[in-house]
Amino acid sequence: MRRWKSHYPEDVSKSQLDLRGYTIGHMWCRNTLWIYRYWLMCTLLLCWPLPATHAQGLLEFERDPIAYSETPSQTRVSQLQEQLDAKHTSLSYDIKRGYLPSLLSELELPVSSQLLVFSRTSAQRQISPQQPRAIYFNDDTYLGWVPSGDLIELLAMDAQQGAIFYTLPRHRQKQPQISRDGGQCLLCHASARTLRVPAPVARSVIVDRQGQSLFGAGSHTTDHRTAFKKRWGGWYVTGTHGTMRHRGNVVVRDYRTTETLNREAGANITNLSGHLRTSIFPSPHSDLVAIMVLDHQVRMHNLLTLANYETRLAIAYDQSLNKALDRPIGYQSPSTQRRIKAAAEKVLRYMLFSGEPRLPSPIQGTSKFAEQFAQRGPRDRHGRSLRDFNLKSRLFKYPCSYLVYSASFKQLPAPVRQYIAKRLRIILSGKDESKSFRHLSLDTRQAIQNILRETAPDLIGN
Repeated sequence: MRRWKSHYPEDVSKSQLDLRGYTIGHMWCRNTLWIYRYWLMCTLLLCWPLPATHAQGLLEFERDPIAYSETPSQTRVSQLQEQLDAKHTSLSYDIKRGYLPSLLSELELPVSSQLLVFSRTSAQRQISPQQPRAIYFNDDTYLGWVPSGDLIELLAMDAQQGAIFYTLPRHRQKQPQISRDGGQCLLCHASARTLRVPAPVARSVIVDRQGQSLFGAGSHTTDHRTAFKKRWGGWYVTGTHGTMRHRGNVVVRDYRTTETLNREAGANITNLSGHLRTSIFPSPHSDLVAIMVLDHQVRMHNLLTLANYETRLAIAYDQSLNKALDRPIGYQSPSTQRRIKAAAEKVLRYMLFSGEPRLPSPIQGTSKFAEQFAQRGPRDRHGRSLRDFNLKSRLFKYPCSYLVYSASFKQLPAPVRQYIAKRLRIILSGKDESKSFRHLSLDTRQAIQNILRETAPDLIGN
């Protein structure tokens, strides 16, 4: 039996160790016992289905004025469940794919948005390079489906509460019930990666042939600012991107040895038939343009939720102090103003694509995603839209997030929304020439300003 080396100095004799009751063998037994106890404790803490109020007791958004877990959600998914309960609609069951086709239709999730993820970064353990998890999304809702999985995962944005998580069992039900998650999803989706608020998250990890994530080899939370070479480890990616290289489509063969990821083998893949049986999915694609849009969108949702929470929490704190100090009801302290400004500036920089690296090569997807995404408008009188793609030097032709039309943006608390609108007018007029917005030419600023003036007049003004 292999024994652990004692942590006592080498000049301590065996007799002294025996007197203390610490023979090498004894040390091995004691250490093994403590390691087992520590492992058992961690396993229970991570896996035991604790009630939400207990597991999340330290999360700030569980308290008023947000009360995340106790507040009924208002999302596309909750609305669907209300319609199901009232028998105003129904979900049909497909023998091959269960409720997936019906859900995609009811939630208006385009099949062209399909992305395939083979890293085991989900609660569903059936995921592997041979059986990836399919993700479908629109502007406010995400769906995850594994062909042999036990459930369908759903994430939908609530304009006030942020990301709400749901599941629907795979098996046929007389009355399908989409259940809100009890808090387990927040272990990953309300972490440092999401700035401690409930939000979607995209990750790039190195995986082995079984789909196990090798976090020690490098893990990145991705958005539109992430370098191309660091993106999409553990994802299938179909499309062309010239000389650029990413981490998608490939695995490390043996985790026990140091191995360089063969990025070349995963580059410019347009057909996945050599990697997996694509017929089990509604689409054979995992579109490059779609995944780039997803990268932008998940972080934008994250920052909008942060701005919402920060403003509401700061105002609630002021209200308590105003009452205690006999100040005017609407008084806003300097600390609250700074807190709102900080959150708003993060939104502004991100929504205007500050920090987006230039594309040295054009990109092109393999599905109809780009065409269908651009068609969803709205457009100004010249036919321009924030959904128009560039795909030659950057993602969008007019780099301002299309999520300005979303409920999450429109229903931001008044103080932070007013600050964003005021700053946006200054930036787009060309008066702000700071480094964060230097990537926007005067022509581009003018175009964005005119598009917003016609399609979001309440934000930019006439």
